[in-house]
Amino acid sequence: MAKHVLQREQFLPVSLEEAWEFFSTPRNLARITPADMGFRIREPFDDGPAHAGQRITYTVKPMLGIPLTWVTLIEQVEAPHRFVDTQLKGPYKRWWHLHTFEPVDGGVMMRDRVEYELPFGPLGELLHDIFVKKRLKHIFDYRFATLETLFRKRAA
Repeated sequence: MAKHVLQREQFLPVSLEEAWEFFSTPRNLARITPADMGFRIREPFDDGPAHAGQRITYTVKPMLGIPLTWVTLIEQVEAPHRFVDTQLKGPYKRWWHLHTFEPVDGGVMMRDRVEYELPFGPLGELLHDIFVKKRLKHIFDYRFATLETLFRKRAA
């Protein structure tokens, strides 16, 4: 069981196919990540749509501008409805992220469920309470606002 869970949902006024095309394209993650995270995909990498077994290596700067390597694995894909990515290497003890896409009237309901744990025992929990929880909220709030702008323009 995860120590921490972050859940979000967002209505997108686009087709299921358009939502899937956007979210299953790894390079689009940079478009919905705050600039202050210093997010960069490391080359070379498999630039194809998300598929089981795909590994992606990023550089991120989550704290104090210090670069970290984050390696994710796309574990499961059920196009165009869901995929799961997990952290193989990075700042978390455990990171499991489920992305789902459900067609609804007028568009798609996109949902994220992130289950995560921090390393360092009690110190990690203190860092979670002071910093990590707020940082994740900031990242997902930024994504929400960016997607609102991006997909509202497409729907107009």
